[in-house]
Amino acid sequence: MSAVLSEPDFSAIKQRQQATWATGDYAVVGTTLQIVGERLCEAVDLNAGERVLDVAAGNGNATLAAARQFADVTSTDYVEVLLDRGKERAAAERLPVTFQQADAEALPFADGSFDVALSTFGVMFTPNQEKSAAELARVVRKGGRIGLANWTPEGFIGQLFKSIGKHVPPPAGIKSPALWGTEARLKELFPGHQIKTAKQIFHFRYKSPDHWLDIFKTYYGPTNRAFAALDTAKQADLQADLMDLLQRLNRGGKDTLIVPGEYLEIVVTTR
Repeated sequence: MSAVLSEPDFSAIKQRQQATWATGDYAVVGTTLQIVGERLCEAVDLNAGERVLDVAAGNGNATLAAARQFADVTSTDYVEVLLDRGKERAAAERLPVTFQQADAEALPFADGSFDVALSTFGVMFTPNQEKSAAELARVVRKGGRIGLANWTPEGFIGQLFKSIGKHVPPPAGIKSPALWGTEARLKELFPGHQIKTAKQIFHFRYKSPDHWLDIFKTYYGPTNRAFAALDTAKQADLQADLMDLLQRLNRGGKDTLIVPGEYLEIVVTTR
């Protein structure tokens, strides 16, 4: 008899992920990625007055970019502290944004409620990929657009997670988030919809490899939790692997750190 494969416990995995992203202060890293939100709003050809939903918004990069273009923006994330960072930023710029805690796999909105849904390096990390993709398509009206920015498997962040996974294996049965950065997986997740993609580069600019490591160990939840899960010797091994990755990809020379981070920019037109 063949073994019956049980479905992963998505609820338990999601709870652990929620705790991970609440660790440190992702906003310290997130604010450096602001240009990606601006680019994504251009890619979806955002119109003033459109109803926009930012899913897994983090500290609100796409949220702010859309609000600056006079869109009617609702910003959502399942980590309340990240929404608080977005609220602070919107208040500082006097931008009218609705903030609401929400799970990307169970969005609390009616079918076709939005003209545009956005997510920058957010929804790609949901454990149940099919469910979150279906939710994005459900809440966007027919003929609306879904704009995504997802790290690719081959790019810097894809390689970063591979390096971490060698030392702290991901939950069994969960597909890699980096698959959201491949055209093949997007076709599986959004069947029947029009999909356009373009590879883009975001440059991680830090003072040095040590500076990057200090920031990511302190503020970036997945890296922070990975180091916390290891003893001293294994932490040293992980750190050595990450430093090797940084030094191999650094194009900034000895004086600084400039690492190209490839991501896939996606526009899905719903049908």
